[in-house]
Amino acid sequence: MILIDGKKAAAELRAELKQEVTELKAKHNKVPGLTVILIGDLTPSQIYVRNKEKSANEVGLKSEVIKYPDSVEEKAVLGKIKELNSDETVSGILVQLPLPKHIDKQKVIEAIDPSKDVDGFHPMNVGNLSSGYESSIPCTPLGCYLLIKKFQPNLNGKKAVVVGRSNLNGKPMTQLLLKENCTVTITHSKTKDLKAECLEADIIVAAVGIPELVRGDWVKKDAIVIDVGINKTDKGIVGDVHFDEVSKVAKALTPVPGGVGPMTIACLLKNTIDCFKRSQI
Repeated sequence: MILIDGKKAAAELRAELKQEVTELKAKHNKVPGLTVILIGDLTPSQIYVRNKEKSANEVGLKSEVIKYPDSVEEKAVLGKIKELNSDETVSGILVQLPLPKHIDKQKVIEAIDPSKDVDGFHPMNVGNLSSGYESSIPCTPLGCYLLIKKFQPNLNGKKAVVVGRSNLNGKPMTQLLLKENCTVTITHSKTKDLKAECLEADIIVAAVGIPELVRGDWVKKDAIVIDVGINKTDKGIVGDVHFDEVSKVAKALTPVPGGVGPMTIACLLKNTIDCFKRSQI
């Protein structure tokens, strides 16, 4: 079994992006800018945002974090997004989720200019992705896709099973795999025989939030397994895949932590740079 090292892949991607930023600066005399809006003081959100800021600085992006207390009014956040939409120094805007209950998540997502939507959540980007047009792609599925492609460049005709149908991962992941001519099955809580579906798969992407759901006897020999899950349990952080069991049968597997997570942040930087490049055309 080959361990798919997300930390190493993310470091390689960041090195490529750093070089690209240097070239863009030489060509345009400016660099891509990422602005993150952080509302409240949830520890996981603060850690994510800190890591995003550190990585953005590492590759040479202009990075800014705008912080608001939990009590901020929705109209203040929407007003700030409107201001950032028209700011030419800002290439990408990200509002860190989750949001306080009094702020409408969909309203916030739709307020972001689709050309600056580095999360890829705006309905216009979602529609473009599913139609096969150019779009910002949500960072986690993009990270999964790049890890799969790094290990297996030709996915033509492969059977892929995506466990989970969320807008954040399951649905965009499906679109990316379809684009590579995979035959894709989306499974979910109402799927009748999940084990049987997984046993058919050359590629499994597990993104459902159930600790160690995918077991060793669910995976056929030589399958590629991507584990998106991050679950806190009594024995620490585990994924949606039972690592010890699946590692005995899979051809390749991502660990948790150290698999998909680092790639998610690297892909956010990639999306910011891509938004900048499109704005210069």
